[in-house]
Amino acid sequence: MGMGCDYCDKKPVMGRTYSRRGKAKYLGGNGRKTTGITLRRHRPNLQKIRVQEGEVAVVRSVCVKCIRAGVVQKAIVRKPFTIATPN
Repeated sequence: MGMGCDYCDKKPVMGRTYSRRGKAKYLGGNGRKTTGITLRRHRPNLQKIRVQEGEVAVVRSVCVKCIRAGVVQKAIVRKPFTIATPN
């Protein structure tokens, strides 16, 4: 399963953070110096939501980009003890 979107396969990617000292040249300094590089992970913004798939509603891990783009359809929620009327 892992940490990934169930629809677009967006997964965590590796990146770096840079620790720097000094003042930028355009601000009047003599330049920035890198003092350390550390690996980090950029994680996708995943939400667990109930998604309508055919006649059933299932819980899926979906990234916010897919939710906003309308790739998934959220499950229909109605009041308990009511009968759904066809439109």
